[in-house]
Amino acid sequence: MSRAVVVRYRVKPEALQENLQLVRAVYDELNATGPYELQYSTYRVDERTFFHVALIDGTENPLDAVSAFKAFTAGIGDRCDEGPQALSGEVVGSYSGT
Repeated sequence: MSRAVVVRYRVKPEALQENLQLVRAVYDELNATGPYELQYSTYRVDERTFFHVALIDGTENPLDAVSAFKAFTAGIGDRCDEGPQALSGEVVGSYSGT
């Protein structure tokens, strides 16, 4: 069964560039390791508000094994003026045109 996790947060103005660098490092590592049980995307919806969407197949979250993701999450509270709000649910439908 697949599950979806959506996380929203807003970074402090002075932490924007650091946050972008940390997010990009996560994608660099994911592209290098290629976990097949994960679809992951990040959206910046205004200057400082981010949404991360993970579609996970199985019970384990592959992001937990990504060192760059651990570095990203380690300081997230200090970078935010609106901390992470996470929602989790079951995937009802999904489409990826390739």
